[in-house]
Amino acid sequence: MIIDGRKIAQRIFDDLKKRVEKLKEKNIIPYLHIITLTTDSASQAYVGQKKLKGGEIGAKITVENLSPNTKSEDLIKKIEELNNNDKVHGIIIQRPVPEHIDENLIANSIGPNKDVDGFHPQTKFSPPIALAVLEILKEVYTNNNNNLGFEQWLKNKNITVVGRGVTAGKPIAKTFEKMGINPNAITSSTENRKEILKNSDIIICAVGKPNTVKKDELKNGAVLIGVGMLRGKDGKFHSDYEESDIKDIASFYTPIPGGVGPVNVAELLLNLLTAAENKNY
Repeated sequence: MIIDGRKIAQRIFDDLKKRVEKLKEKNIIPYLHIITLTTDSASQAYVGQKKLKGGEIGAKITVENLSPNTKSEDLIKKIEELNNNDKVHGIIIQRPVPEHIDENLIANSIGPNKDVDGFHPQTKFSPPIALAVLEILKEVYTNNNNNLGFEQWLKNKNITVVGRGVTAGKPIAKTFEKMGINPNAITSSTENRKEILKNSDIIICAVGKPNTVKKDELKNGAVLIGVGMLRGKDGKFHSDYEESDIKDIASFYTPIPGGVGPVNVAELLLNLLTAAENKNY
């Protein structure tokens, strides 16, 4: 069964619109400032959706495109300006960033109260991508008519995260760990990956490469969530797996477009609204 990420996201957007209206009554407009230094097409697509959906709920979204040659110290100065701007509630440095940029230094430069992407060590927010995965799994859980609570249901599942990138795989795994769930991890150096996949009830693939997960690596009834995204030779975006191959094996799976992406954007804007509502700094 296809998991309709757009439908899940719309429920969140509908609630956010109401919350924005309440803030506007107090003369507060949620304001997200996004800085990009990348020409990565998948990232550009996400930025476009953040701006579009943010505008639809009534938030202010600014996208500032900086040169990929921007120095770390210049980027930090820009972040400091935004940290000190009381009208700005959220700051994002869109990943990936150029190799010469120190990602940890940049993440630590954003004020924890404005780090709506959840990368600062003392951030006030959970990473939107991890929240999106959990929201999608709640949809699966609801469709399973379980007597168990959601977290207990997850703890009873064999969960695998494919990929340990800083923007997706790593924060997703860490979020599970905070819940007392220790997912399997598969990276490019994992030797028994097929065995791990074959025994997995839930697979979250966050790589961004074609055919990262193949149909003969899945057990019947597995739940497959595709976080990774790539632009194919046909000019269209594709998942880490071929949907046509796995659709009759997976019990639930996310498509591209319309899978994890919309929910990720919704969870980001949810963090932004929370930052605006709790502004006391």
